[in-house]
Amino acid sequence: MMKSYGLIGYPLSHSFSKRYFSEKFEKENIKDSEYHAFPIEKIELLPQLIKENITLKGLSVTIPFKESVLSYLDDLDLTAKNIGAVNCIKITQGKLIGYNTDAFGFRQSIKPFLESHHERALIIGTGGASKAVHHVLKEIGINCSFLSREKKSDNQYTYDEANENMINAFKLIINATPLGMFPNVDSFPDIPYQFVSHSHLLYDLVYNPSETAFLKKGKANGAATVNGFSMLQHQAEEAWRIWNR
Repeated sequence: MMKSYGLIGYPLSHSFSKRYFSEKFEKENIKDSEYHAFPIEKIELLPQLIKENITLKGLSVTIPFKESVLSYLDDLDLTAKNIGAVNCIKITQGKLIGYNTDAFGFRQSIKPFLESHHERALIIGTGGASKAVHHVLKEIGINCSFLSREKKSDNQYTYDEANENMINAFKLIINATPLGMFPNVDSFPDIPYQFVSHSHLLYDLVYNPSETAFLKKGKANGAATVNGFSMLQHQAEEAWRIWNR
């Protein structure tokens, strides 16, 4: 019997997930599985989607549903519970169990690039993806603050507070927003890039395009840069392991 997997989010024009899994199935000669993109505009459509696709065994979850999907799940893995966001759902015996493989993917992808002077991180964005990033960095022992449009906590700054002192204080800057994602490739987080230096590491969770405006601006000032493609690969493989264990 054919097993189905898929991705929910909206829009999905930026995502490589369907292609990634289709190529994986072909390369590894997996003939009993298929992967679909399900662009749903509202998370309220999830129960109907599952009802109409009875062979579904697992779902990947992308923006903007990583947090709103929580109320539709029957159970949560401990890591997902601690993070407060889900990007992977296992469907078993009619039950929906939520996991967070973003954390695993981010940890694996950033490890080779961290240096001793990356003691403090500025995470741009406060959505589901940023929560996974924060979870990982906290476990590693890196102090984190957030940058977003609104200040909601003590360790959070707004864009109009971004200045030379802030950029100097945070040698690791992570874009956890969709800014710069295809097709809006000219957008980028509004920070003073002129103060970025060769001691900085700029990491962008966006992987399409492979070099965002955020990364280009950092590289122009000598920063090391990493995109989110390795994170995508690691989190996808972890999701596949969860769906099939």
